[in-house]
Amino acid sequence: MKTNPSPLRFGLIGCGAWGSHHARVIAKTNGAHLAAIAERSDENRAAAQTNHPTAKVYSDFHEMLRKEQLDAVDIVLPAHVHYEAAKASLEAGCHLLLEKPMCLQLDQCDELIALARAKKLQLAIGHEFRLSSLWGKVKEMVDEGAIGDPRYCLIELWRNPYRLGTGGWRYNIKQVGNWILEEPIHFFDLARWYFGKVGEPVSVVAFASHKRDEHPELQDNFSAMINFPNSGYAVISQTLAAYEHHQIVKLTGTRGALWASWSGAMDRTFHPTFSLKYFDGEKTQEVALTKTTGEVYELEEEIANLTAAARGGELRCATGEDGRWSVALCLKAQESVDTGKVVKF
Repeated sequence: MKTNPSPLRFGLIGCGAWGSHHARVIAKTNGAHLAAIAERSDENRAAAQTNHPTAKVYSDFHEMLRKEQLDAVDIVLPAHVHYEAAKASLEAGCHLLLEKPMCLQLDQCDELIALARAKKLQLAIGHEFRLSSLWGKVKEMVDEGAIGDPRYCLIELWRNPYRLGTGGWRYNIKQVGNWILEEPIHFFDLARWYFGKVGEPVSVVAFASHKRDEHPELQDNFSAMINFPNSGYAVISQTLAAYEHHQIVKLTGTRGALWASWSGAMDRTFHPTFSLKYFDGEKTQEVALTKTTGEVYELEEEIANLTAAARGGELRCATGEDGRWSVALCLKAQESVDTGKVVKF
């Protein structure tokens, strides 16, 4: 008679606004156990202890990694701390879910990839769109040849300004690296994912503007064009100078087209509206989606997938190599913004 394996013991590093969602999801995921939480903020630490009384709560993640016997770690920290926390977690022998951006420097990404490979650990990056019933269905249909060879993609986001983050870190350029790494990075990952069958990106050109004269480094409006082999290209555009949260993806190919849309009063809503339309070259039809989509739902898929992958299952999350590519695209896009030139890979 087979016995069920022991729950995967998770440690969570960072339990602020988004980290608290991670804690909630880990605690309810089959096969996972929220064993420990590390959080610097006194207020957030108190809330974590109240909401998850069976988890041991620490103020320092290094102490947590030393004292706890953990199987996996989930990191939800400001971007400039990702490398330090991820390296420590992998060195402690833990499978890892690391929120985007993977790191702020490519050499740091390379080091984490090599470390995870050497220790035979799963390294997943938090590009949650890959686990979406909506954005994932687009990928599935593209790979099945529904639109032929992809030629054009538009990914657009219209939303309200970013949350400040604990201590206001998201508005500190030294801590975010650049704002392209904050959210457009998701769309660079999507574009590369959708164009996977035609090859890796060839070049990028990007433009940005700001609405806060006192902080010109915080680029509220951003657009980029990524060129792929075989005449394919993707346009990525977002503004943080608007309201609510509305995202679209439009894809055309040699035989058809797809139009996906998602809307919510905010990005972390549990009650979004969403749809997917497919044009086969002659007629248009609605594509049925069986699951609600949105980052609070994709987070559930991420945690469940890492839990399964740690036990030998397939990792469907973005890999370390995917995370590195996304960082590279953002850094090249920022170079283009700064120089006004097309930047080649």
